[in-house]
Amino acid sequence: MSAAARLLCFHKQKTSARTRFLCHGASVLHGAALPADARVRAAAAPVRPHPAPYLLALEQALGLAAGSLRAEPEFQVEVDTADGPVAVLLAEFVAIDPPLAAASAAGARFIALTEARGLPPVELELLRRAYELLIG
Repeated sequence: MSAAARLLCFHKQKTSARTRFLCHGASVLHGAALPADARVRAAAAPVRPHPAPYLLALEQALGLAAGSLRAEPEFQVEVDTADGPVAVLLAEFVAIDPPLAAASAAGARFIALTEARGLPPVELELLRRAYELLIG
């Protein structure tokens, strides 16, 4: 997976709207954690990476069928790092229930927003923006 983008993934329960985010170790970003000095940009660039290869890479890493993730096009966020800008893409697990077993087998877990307190400030800001979009 290119360093040009990271995935922030969530599952929103259709009946209760319970929203959980996929967490890999100490990061909610798939593709690699961001550097400590990363900062969310005020506005995203007009050209963004296509989400398909990132979605496919995560589906394969979790052992899920193609099409298990759907990109959320309304989420337009970029992060500044010393190595240049990084696009953050938001993706939803489309199944009725989150793939808990697949996540666990890959060393990941689903967390509620309230469980994210120990994450780096840049990831907390990304979660805040994603949650605002999701609750509309």
